[in-house]
This record gives sequence, structure tokens and C-alpha cells, in this order.
Amino acid sequence: MSTPQTAASATKTVTYIRKPERSFWQIWNMSFGFLGIQFGWGLQMANMSAIYEYLGARASQIPIFWLAAPLTGMIVQPLIGHASDHTWGRLGRRRPYFLTGAILSSLMLILMPNASALWMAAGMLWILDASINVSMEPFRAFVADLLPEGQRTSGFAMQSLFIGLGASFSSALPYILSTFFHVHQKLGDTRAVPTVVRISFYLGAVAFMGAVLWTVLTTKEYPPPDMEAFRSAKAQKTGLSANVREILAAIREMPPTMRRLGPVQFCTWLGLFCMWLYFPVAVAHNVFGANDTKSPLYQAGVEWGGNCFAVYSAVCFLFSFALPGLARKLGRKHTHSLCLLTGALGLMSVVVIHDKWLLLLTMVGVGIAWASTLSMPYAVLAASIPPERTGVYMGIFNFFIVTPEILASLFFGWIMIHLLGNNRIYAIIAGGVFLMIAALLMQRVRDPQTLSIQDA
Repeated sequence: MSTPQTAASATKTVTYIRKPERSFWQIWNMSFGFLGIQFGWGLQMANMSAIYEYLGARASQIPIFWLAAPLTGMIVQPLIGHASDHTWGRLGRRRPYFLTGAILSSLMLILMPNASALWMAAGMLWILDASINVSMEPFRAFVADLLPEGQRTSGFAMQSLFIGLGASFSSALPYILSTFFHVHQKLGDTRAVPTVVRISFYLGAVAFMGAVLWTVLTTKEYPPPDMEAFRSAKAQKTGLSANVREILAAIREMPPTMRRLGPVQFCTWLGLFCMWLYFPVAVAHNVFGANDTKSPLYQAGVEWGGNCFAVYSAVCFLFSFALPGLARKLGRKHTHSLCLLTGALGLMSVVVIHDKWLLLLTMVGVGIAWASTLSMPYAVLAASIPPERTGVYMGIFNFFIVTPEILASLFFGWIMIHLLGNNRIYAIIAGGVFLMIAALLMQRVRDPQTLSIQDA
């Protein structure tokens, strides 16, 4: 390895290893696994609330059935991040974890749509989400490990590109199968979850496993620069209690930039979670006018909600190409604020739209916000944390994602009953308000890249 390079921030000095620049196709290969990971996320986000309603859940019950997933992420991601920081083997540092997560996630995607009761579906979502977290967290650290600071914005934007592409196909998959391949429920099939949804999940399992395998087989990792010191440090930090102590120490020593990014992520993901919880079923009830979850009109509405998710994911895919250039011109902080504002306006405009085709236009703003959310905060974060703690800090950063999801799961059902009258459209508007708050909070963040440019 080459000699260390020092980058100064406003409060402390962080040491980085100088890494060679990667080609477009090398960045493509190292990020390709996110295409599969997003198949898992996209399928559950577009279909799980509807699956719960198929199995008899009421609107006020839906948030609580999502609770296990973020709780699992809060526990799993820091532990996996810390473990991957201290792992080295034949597959490297991060690759063993996202390969294991892919195997478990693919299995759950096959089992999930065959659930016959609410508790089964909630339990399988819990395992699926835990497995996706095992895959996803090391992928964030993977890009930070392999790319120099100057290419990290492009690296995380490439992840956004694959996330958008994967989510586009996965969200629209039930509609594509029913409309173009004429997949319908067979006569006499009494299973609660429609055939088209089950087949979509099976295809998602194949896509998840295949995409992660591509990255595992095409991208190698850097070994620790001092293997003896690495092994010595690893030997001193074995056991769950030692891991927890180091995670708590990392939280106490959290860099100032990360502390200010936290509230931005909190409000962003609270807004997105409101959308994911209620958008497909809101389309079915409020736009298509379906009251019976067993009616073809309800299924058509949920499928159209999936199409809307596909549109914002497609916009995410396309806008990801423009993000690095926009960030160079405006700075990462201002770019992210602007993108979040477009997402807020997109969600809040849903209240005045009753035509299903116009509904697709609202997703343009959401797609722009989503592309930025998947890249800008992580690019800023990677520049502000010590390299030896990249995995654990990426996992801790997940706290600011899962905490709002937990709060929404616990309390949004009460809000739906007592404040919003079970009107799902109002939940979507609330999501837009939270995105707007996040855009304002982003202006408080100090980007180390901007500071280093100003100091140069």
C-alpha cells in the first residue's frame, strides 16, 4: 500500500490510505450487488402493506406489523459493521457478509408470499429485513474502503443508479406480469396473496442472489496494510461484550459532521416511511375508489401504486448520472437540500391529484430526492469518519434511519385513527412535510470536502 495521506476537518485530523482511482466499470462491478439488494427492498416496500391487508389487517394496524424490521436493523447493522471492520479471510472483509445476507434474503423472498396468517408474514418480514441489513451495511463500507475521496460521490451515486434500476423493475413487476404476461390467479386457488405477487417475489430471489454474486466474483478488497497489527487488534476485541463496548465508544466519539447529518436522515426517512407504509394502499382506496381488498379494483390500485414506485425509482436511476456533476457545482450539502425539497413538493402535491396518470408526475420529485438520499449523506459521512471505523460508523448511521421507522411503527397507527381519520392520503402529505424539514436541517451540516476546498 502507498503512504498515508492526512485530511483535516474543522475539529480533528483523519488519516486516509491513498487509493488508486477506479475505472467506470470497476465502480460498476463493485456497486452491482445493490441491484439485487433493491429487488428485496423494492418488493417488500411496494407489496407488504397490501399483503397485510390481504391477510386481514386494518389501516391502523399496518405500522405495527412493520416494527420488527427497523428494530432488527438497529441491532444488526452496527454489529455487522463492527464485525466486518475486524474480518479478513479468503473472501476479504465485507464480501462474506453481503454474500451470507443474500443467501438468507433469497430464501425469505421465496417463503414470504406463501404466508397464510398475519403473524407469519410479520415474522418473515423480520427475518427478510435482518438478512437484507446483513448484505446492505457492508456494501456502504465496501465503496468507502475501495475508492479515494475524489471518487466516493461517484461511487455512492452508482449505488443510487442500481438501487433505482432494481426498484423500478421490482416495484412494477406485478403489473408487468399481469398486463404483459397475463399472470392471473388460477380458478380454485384460495391463497390470500395473488399469484402475480408470489411469482414477483420468486424472481426477486433470483435477482438478489445473482447480483450479489456478480460483485463478489468481480471485485477484490484491499488487505489490511499491517496484517500483524490487524490480527493483534482483532484478538483483543473478540466477544459480544467487547464489540458492544467499542460500538458505544464510537457513538461517544461520533464526528461533528455525523452528528449533524443524523437529524437530516431522521426526518428524511420518517417522510419516506410514511410514503412506503401507505402509498400503494392510498392509491387503491383514494384514487381507484376500492373499499374491498378482495376486489380486482383494489389489486389494480395496489399494482398502480407499484408503478408509481417504479417511476420514482426510474427517475432515481436517471438522475444518478447527473448527481456527481451537480454536487461539484453546488456542493454536496446544497445539492442534497435541493433534492429533498423536490421530493417534499412531489409528495405534498398528491392531495390535489385524482388522475392515476398525473399521479406518476408526483414521483419525479420523489425520485430526485431518493437518488440524493442514497448517495449524498454517505459521501459526506465517508469523508468525516476514520477509515478503521468505516463499517461500525456506517452501521451506527443506520440508527438515524431505523429510529424514525420504529417511532412510526409504534405511534403512527394511533395518529391515523385519532388525527388523520384513517385517511391514507394525509399520511403521504405528512411524509412531504418531514422531507421539507430535512432539507432545511441539511444546511447545518459541514461537509469536510467543502472545508478542505476552502482551506486549499
